[in-house]
Amino acid sequence: MTRPLLTTRAVPPIASLRREWPLVLAVVTLAASIAGKGIITSWLAQPVALVALLLIFCAVILAAAVATVRHADVLAHRLGEPAGTLLLTLAITGLEVAMVGFVMSTGDEKPTLARDTMFAVVMLVLNGFMGVALVLGGLRHKEQTYNLQSANAFLVLILPLTVLGLVLPNFTKATPGPTLSTFQKVFLSVMSVSIYAIFLYVQNRRHKGFFVSPEEHAREVAAEEHAHEKAVDHGAEGSTLYHAAMLAAYGLPLVLLAKQMSLPLEAMVGRLGAPVALSGFVMATLVLTPESIAAVKAARENRLQRSVNVLLGSVLASIGLTIPLVITISLVTGRGLTLGLEAAEMVMLVLTLVTAMLTFALPRTNVLLGCVHLLLFGAYFMLMFDR
Repeated sequence: MTRPLLTTRAVPPIASLRREWPLVLAVVTLAASIAGKGIITSWLAQPVALVALLLIFCAVILAAAVATVRHADVLAHRLGEPAGTLLLTLAITGLEVAMVGFVMSTGDEKPTLARDTMFAVVMLVLNGFMGVALVLGGLRHKEQTYNLQSANAFLVLILPLTVLGLVLPNFTKATPGPTLSTFQKVFLSVMSVSIYAIFLYVQNRRHKGFFVSPEEHAREVAAEEHAHEKAVDHGAEGSTLYHAAMLAAYGLPLVLLAKQMSLPLEAMVGRLGAPVALSGFVMATLVLTPESIAAVKAARENRLQRSVNVLLGSVLASIGLTIPLVITISLVTGRGLTLGLEAAEMVMLVLTLVTAMLTFALPRTNVLLGCVHLLLFGAYFMLMFDR
């Protein structure tokens, strides 16, 4: 049963302001970073000040991302499955895509930023957070079930999009190196948008049942009924319009903060002699962590279907939306765009995709499968520093 969008009583203004302190903090931090740009630039040469600056940016972005997930989660419950999880996924993935696009289109050229971020999303979600979810869920419930058709639907799209976007550019003949020609970029963009649009139609119209676990459906309906009644009685969750407005309000400061953070982050990477890919990993971690924690929590509560929808949906949305956006930016601005992964990264990508397909080829998951994914995440992190 899908719950229609209902409007509850608005949260009292004082209580609303208290709960939205991350938005105030994000706006104040953004204003201070813009006004004190000269001071920030001088701090880049001071190690202690540089570390403190990065910690402030990371803390503010993470707090704002957690608040964004809170508003998106309320709206998700009111929409029901699978539309609710889709909204949650698009809200967070949209921020990640917008951050990459904005940082890439301004300042110095960063041809590998989009590639590194997309690869980090795949490794972080499919191996890191998925591994944690399967391990914690397996430890508590031994074996967990989900709708096998949902995982298959996600993976059958993730596989070609990632390979065509991150591997194929290394082997095309029209251009040298890990790049694509203009015609190939346009084709890849149109294909990515088209296939993701078809997926949205299948998920929300034609085969909605693929993305809802029958065992969990009754529990979720009961939980939503209880949460809805509590919200109506106490006005604790606010109106639907309120949450939608706050969801939009958090977006712009987060994107602009990512731009402000890019300079000190690059300075720190250069000072440590760390790989450039670390910047994409940090950006992906900050944005995806709150949503992924919710997915891990769902697995511990034996709601693995929600974890599958959130985690696999994040990967699909990130690849499907980032590719056309960065290609469009590259074509419009003339900035360089490197999409092809290096040899070791290609091996890790293919190994991760094959392992994910094997994991979700079975109707039940357990601790062993989660441990394998965590092992792959460790290998990815190790290879990042293999220079």
